[in-house]
Amino acid sequence: MSQSYFDTDNNGHKPFELPGAKPHYNPDRPGQVEHIFLDLSLDIPKQSYQGNCSIRLLPIRNGIDRLTLDAVNLNIESVQVDEVPQNFDYDGEQLSIQLSQPTQIGQCLLIAIAYSVTKPQRGIYFIQPDKHYPNKPTQVWTQGEDEDSRFWFPCFDYPGQLSTSEIRVRVPNPFVAISNGELINTTEDGNYKIYHWSQQQVHPTYLMTLAIGDFAEIQDEWNGKPVTYYVEKGREEDAKRSMEKTPRMIEFLSQKYGYPYPFPKYAQVCVDDFIFGGMENTSTTLLTDRCLLDERAALDNRNTEALVVHELAHQWFGDLVVIKHWSHAWIKEGMASYSEVMWTEQEYSLEEAAYYRLLEARRYLSEDNSRYRRPMVTHVYREAIELYDRHIYEKGSCVYHMIRAQLGDELFWQAIQTFVQDNAHKTVETIDLLRAIEKATGRNLLFLFDQYVYRGGHPDFKVAYSWDGDANLAKITVTQTQAAEGTNGSKDLFDLKIPVGFGYSQQEEIRSNGISTSFSALKTFTVRINEREQSFYFPLENKPQFISFDVGNNYLKTVALEYPIAELKAQLEFDPDPISRSYAAAALAKKGGLEAIIALSASLKNDPLWGVRVDVAEQLAQINLDQAFDGLIAGLKDKNAYVRRAVVEALTQFKTAESYKAVKGLVQKGDPSYYVEAAASRVIGAIASANSEEKPKEDKVLKLLKSVLEEKAGWNEVVRSGAVAGLAEFKTSEAALNLLIEYTKLGVPQPLRLATIRALGKISVGQSPGNLERILEKLTELAKETFFLTQVAVAAALGQMETPKAVGILRSLAERTADGRVRRSAEEEISKVQKNIGSEKTLRQLREDFDQLKQLNQDLRSRLENLEAKSK
Repeated sequence: MSQSYFDTDNNGHKPFELPGAKPHYNPDRPGQVEHIFLDLSLDIPKQSYQGNCSIRLLPIRNGIDRLTLDAVNLNIESVQVDEVPQNFDYDGEQLSIQLSQPTQIGQCLLIAIAYSVTKPQRGIYFIQPDKHYPNKPTQVWTQGEDEDSRFWFPCFDYPGQLSTSEIRVRVPNPFVAISNGELINTTEDGNYKIYHWSQQQVHPTYLMTLAIGDFAEIQDEWNGKPVTYYVEKGREEDAKRSMEKTPRMIEFLSQKYGYPYPFPKYAQVCVDDFIFGGMENTSTTLLTDRCLLDERAALDNRNTEALVVHELAHQWFGDLVVIKHWSHAWIKEGMASYSEVMWTEQEYSLEEAAYYRLLEARRYLSEDNSRYRRPMVTHVYREAIELYDRHIYEKGSCVYHMIRAQLGDELFWQAIQTFVQDNAHKTVETIDLLRAIEKATGRNLLFLFDQYVYRGGHPDFKVAYSWDGDANLAKITVTQTQAAEGTNGSKDLFDLKIPVGFGYSQQEEIRSNGISTSFSALKTFTVRINEREQSFYFPLENKPQFISFDVGNNYLKTVALEYPIAELKAQLEFDPDPISRSYAAAALAKKGGLEAIIALSASLKNDPLWGVRVDVAEQLAQINLDQAFDGLIAGLKDKNAYVRRAVVEALTQFKTAESYKAVKGLVQKGDPSYYVEAAASRVIGAIASANSEEKPKEDKVLKLLKSVLEEKAGWNEVVRSGAVAGLAEFKTSEAALNLLIEYTKLGVPQPLRLATIRALGKISVGQSPGNLERILEKLTELAKETFFLTQVAVAAALGQMETPKAVGILRSLAERTADGRVRRSAEEEISKVQKNIGSEKTLRQLREDFDQLKQLNQDLRSRLENLEAKSK
């Protein structure tokens, strides 16, 4: 959906709302939940437990005679209120209690519910070894967001109710049980131990948690508060490597948010088979054990650091300040994502933080472009979990950054601190953030929220430049291409004040050691852009070398630069802002030609920021000239692993003997980075499979990839997953398919198995009818597994296929799954398959003919560019 529930105009974007979406509101409150006490006894081998749930409720009105709680698939044994048994109805989803005495204001009710659960479907997860995975640890953990706490205890399950909580749990030795708040007591009970945890600060039910396992415990502290890491035994070093910055992060965020870390401890528990990356339960974050880094993974994996700071930021944004309704989730998710940017700025540099923001913006733009467009705040959906997308994480982060750019650093932090201090231990909506900004700074930012938060989309700018040497005037023409022509005043237009800078690079000799450095001076003007097309004229003393549109790149947008090649080259070399340099690289690649290749090749060697070098590698590969290859290949020697990986990925565009040789060397010799090796294994498949005449090469590469699968097992199966992706490139090869099918079997390490399931979709498009049937049979069988990540992988595989039969399997997966995210993803994949089926045969033939013509054209143009260069 684009504008609102009733707005059907969607500007050519797919709607967010799928059939069955409807407005959701918080229920009426019978009163204030003051305290929840869970007393549980687990039978781990049987995946079951007995529970007593006590809820203290202070009624808000007189005369309420029925209470309705959320409780899904629980076995309700008895209900008492103030120790008097009550009549109740239970339909498997809601527990309705008929009160024998209607409520009276000021008189607390103590509701006690005895219940049991066997093989719960969600909410609480029992992880155990089995014959396929005998080394899997035994663990029990919970996951409440968004509305899954009702699957493990009866409750008023929505974020608008905040209460204190307590969990007492009996577990067999040697297991430990970790929960919210403080451990107030442990008692021995034969071969069992009883852990009693108490959370004294109010929080919502979705943040109540329990994690049980035979963990190693690593202790740290911040300001006298315990900071603890729990991991599977034997992974202590990985735990330190992955989480040791936590105390410094707590200090950093306490300062930034103007509120010291609010809970009695901070625990991070790494669990097996976790269905998210991490979950910010109050004072007790659960993380996937896949975030634990070994030494090699730490070379070019900052995802773990980002995950740790993201979940920690939630302890303030989400746990201390709680959203009142899921539709406002961007407030917490956007700030947690923006905290990743802030930490990057603190720990690395301003330039790295800018590049991190650019990556976040791209992730949102890709969702907006290919999936759907929606307002960030909407209460129309089928299930709340659908809201947890790139519009609230990455776009949310970009919105916080725009607020910061509007207010300036000092006022921004004043506003954020006011928001946290005024709303600590309370619930908030988006309007509360606007009010805090106005209270702290006097600024009304509703114009920004109206454009970016309450409606979908962003501006798409086309910026052209020319210089009038006689009048010394620079002319800039800005077009908002997201709005149709002739639509001034349209609701699709943005109205923003944007700084435009004119850059002059200067060489300066530093006398002491004779080194000359160049730096850039910017002359900046601010213009108001609010029409579809506007031209601006700037009187300047000298012709600028480059033009920087949106100095600082603070606005969320897309930009197509239409500048002459000389200005683009100067921008790529001298603009101090890495985001601007990336935009210049893209514009140069679009121009193509030898001059662009020379400039990009120099940038790949010399740009000070690895992120820009990564982008430059990708752009070089877009230029269909052989000379681009020479510029690119030099990047394989870059000391930064991210850049080497980008270069390898870019080599996919060159299906030549030279690129084959370069990549093959990497697959055989390896690289310090797992990810570079993985990329090389995928790319060698892409290069070799493109030249189908060369059958001997295909056999060689299959043999090489098979040896990677046999020899390179290891950290999170990154390298072997790369080999699997390489095999999937051989779309007509039965031998490659046979290998893949082997690796979808139970017993194959999970990350590798999931990668292989996805690969079945990719390889399916060139297989014989008989082999296509084998793939469909395999995916039908895999679709019956209940594990969330398997279901997601199956849906992704089916979505790449080009047969109507894939639609049937996706439909039955959507109907059968208990998970809203899987259901949504299966339905989205159905429309992809329908599009793939289209007139696929003709399209494929056209595509192959076009590729051959492109290659011929590239050879001719490369020779022509060489001749021209020689004649000059």
